[in-house]
Amino acid sequence: MWPAQPIEAITNGVHSYDRFIQGWETDPFLLRHAIRIPKEQIWHAHMGAKKELVDAVRARTGESLSADSFTLGFARRATLYKRFHLIFQDVGRLRRLARNGKPIRIVLGGKAHPRDEQGKDLIRFAHDKARELRGAVLVVYCPDYDLDLARLLTAGADLWLNTPVQPLEASGTSGMKAAHNGVPSLSVLDGWWLEGHIEGMTGCSIGREYEEGRATHNRDADDAGELYDKLEHVIVPLYYRERSRWIDIMRHTIALNASFFHTHRMTMQYAANAYL
Repeated sequence: MWPAQPIEAITNGVHSYDRFIQGWETDPFLLRHAIRIPKEQIWHAHMGAKKELVDAVRARTGESLSADSFTLGFARRATLYKRFHLIFQDVGRLRRLARNGKPIRIVLGGKAHPRDEQGKDLIRFAHDKARELRGAVLVVYCPDYDLDLARLLTAGADLWLNTPVQPLEASGTSGMKAAHNGVPSLSVLDGWWLEGHIEGMTGCSIGREYEEGRATHNRDADDAGELYDKLEHVIVPLYYRERSRWIDIMRHTIALNASFFHTHRMTMQYAANAYL
């Protein structure tokens, strides 16, 4: 299901580039020209958005992030199928990932429905794991998740994480918002990511495409293992050691994903396919 509300390009990550993609606000397909944005400008804009996130996290939680550290964002409704817990399947491996001068920061946000006791338990679990990882991986849970924090997170994170149980993801609009800010995704192949994912170009995938009837008893362990593998062997080394290639992924994320996944195209397709 496509989002009913327009996806807003919310950071300097696009607004600074009007001379390269002038008119994108009324014709989002022009965002494909984001591939021409000079790398130093897109990085400068991203760091500006990241510092805004750092300031907001400090104001809300008292925790001090570093704008120079790799920051993973995960924020959505806290309910069981969204798998808040997946990133914390193996805290020992998370610790190892953060060694060798490659710090990792995880910023979480989201609320559970008042009657969703499992969702509330997931938030408590995240807090427990944050305490367990203290001193190795800084995990920050931002309370009172709202539109302002969503705006800052989808712009200021370096990578957007999405780990639903297949095939339960309806769409995944937070990843689309992140894409408008040049933030690539690490996501299960479900929802929009089935179409938006190009491995190593717009982000990375977790797991494989859903097949009805496939055994799922080891799904959490398998998906968590692949999540850690991608972080350890691909994403974190690329971010710290090959910044130019990382920025290429950011540009492709805007040019390929943001130019296609927006309400402008959605309404045109609805009009053409359903009404005309």
